[in-house]
Amino acid sequence: MTSNSLKLGILFLLGTFAVAAQEKKNLTLEEAIQLAVTQSTESRLADTKVATKEFEMQTVKNKQYPDLKISGQYQRLTNADVDFKLGGASGGAAPKVNQLLLGNATASVPLFAGFKIQNSIKASESLLEAEQYQAKDTKEQLALETVKLYVSLYKAQESEKLIQENIKRAEQRVKDFKAMEQNGLIARNDLLKAQLQVSNYQIALEEARKNSNIINFQLATLLKLPEETQITPNSALFAQKTELSTASTDISSRNDLNAIRAQQKAAEANVKIAQGNYYPALSLMGGYVALDLQNVMTVTNAMNFGVGLSYDLTSIFKNGKDVKAAKSKAKEAEQSLDILTDKAKIQMQTANENYLLAQKQNVVYQQAVEQANENYRIVKDKYDNGLADTNDLLDADVQQLQSKINEAYSKADIVQKQYEVLAAAGKLTSSLTKN
Repeated sequence: MTSNSLKLGILFLLGTFAVAAQEKKNLTLEEAIQLAVTQSTESRLADTKVATKEFEMQTVKNKQYPDLKISGQYQRLTNADVDFKLGGASGGAAPKVNQLLLGNATASVPLFAGFKIQNSIKASESLLEAEQYQAKDTKEQLALETVKLYVSLYKAQESEKLIQENIKRAEQRVKDFKAMEQNGLIARNDLLKAQLQVSNYQIALEEARKNSNIINFQLATLLKLPEETQITPNSALFAQKTELSTASTDISSRNDLNAIRAQQKAAEANVKIAQGNYYPALSLMGGYVALDLQNVMTVTNAMNFGVGLSYDLTSIFKNGKDVKAAKSKAKEAEQSLDILTDKAKIQMQTANENYLLAQKQNVVYQQAVEQANENYRIVKDKYDNGLADTNDLLDADVQQLQSKINEAYSKADIVQKQYEVLAAAGKLTSSLTKN
């Protein structure tokens, strides 16, 4: 095999591998959202935080169960001197004592702790609930981000297609103008204008490709797809006529609001925990002791039980600040809920207005396409009959292209605004599950 043949073979193989590496993937919007809420790093982090709160809640619940401790000791003594103090001890030689064995088992069950254990459990359960709602809200935002990237990718790819179609027509016009210029039918300046338009279209095409590549990479990264994956949105989604029946005003399903409500319940439980420090702690205790002092005594079956009471007297004076701080945090949660509710209402209203605007714009852009097509036809007919100049023809061509791009964008905007309304109501991911 010659050197040139070998080089050609290597280049062919590299080209084959490059094409294979750029895998094209047809992806529906529902599939993209499902990948985002299950595979993205943000989604998995949200699930991990929920699992952490579950473990923390179990740790708090363990405080209501008995504490059982077992200990044992073996000590070697250095020929200890033993002096019996018990009455009636005979005056013989003192026993040789050089080791001590000690075993101890204790158990403690909390009976009353100022309701702090019960309220701690309630607080931890509320924090778990808040984290679960927060995870759902995170996935809701991921779904909305996926929708925006998906729609933006469709827009960029649709721009590519429309610009490419115009480039073909513009290049054909250049060929026709060259022939006409050679035959003296048009001035060279008209040919240059047509060539300049092709160059402008090619620049616009490269810009659209750049945008498409960037958005494609962002979406593939979010969905945890291979970076070289070329995603193709489902164009049927943007062609179908689906409309929201009425404007939505219900925000009761918003997970961020529910998360704040759960945090508010936890803050109220923390107030009761702080107030619990005013009460004494009461516990039931029991134990067992076994002892063996070499050559002196052996103690077995030494059972003990009783009740333990403890009370921090300084809490009467110091705990008031803790209670006030806990109440203040509960007030913060209440006020945060009010602020977030107002913002949610504004977001809901804005989403509804944007959706209605997108629908109205689409009607106008459809009319604009019809008008631009008719305008180009008339100008082209005038140009062919010498009643319009080259500038008029090229301007009409640009207007026609822009009207088609605007119409394609408006269709995509309607889809995006629909999902933004669902997201503002907290129902984006749940609506996909129902479907």
